[in-house]
Amino acid sequence: MKSKAANTLSQCPQCACFNLRKSARAITRLYEAAFHPIGIQATQFSLLVVAHRVGELPITETADKLGMDRTTLTRNLKILEGRGFIAVGPGKDGRTKSVKLTREGREMLVKALPYWEQAQQKIVHGLGLSRFKGLLKELAAIRALTQ
Repeated sequence: MKSKAANTLSQCPQCACFNLRKSARAITRLYEAAFHPIGIQATQFSLLVVAHRVGELPITETADKLGMDRTTLTRNLKILEGRGFIAVGPGKDGRTKSVKLTREGREMLVKALPYWEQAQQKIVHGLGLSRFKGLLKELAAIRALTQ
């Protein structure tokens, strides 16, 4: 008879965290390969998209929109700011810092879109539109569980 620990350990390959992280690493590699010719990373592209869509936003709110911690965001912002794609400056209330997309950032975003579309279409076509939309819905449900 198996012990309870052995039985529980046999279920570990079904771990939600392990499987989601493994999938996230795989999808990141796909997008990173797509963006390689223009020299940006998938996380940087996502940051540029958020900055474009929301306009000027405090760093904390930007981190929330991206689902990342401030430290990780700050590291990515320094790289993008150094390349002239993002401007980080005083926030509207003077106590915070805010993030804003620059003209160069918008140009990079436009340049990156065909590469993103290539990677995105590979996933959408591979899964099929219905499964892809279902995946997005399930991922949103998982994020909601953690709130």
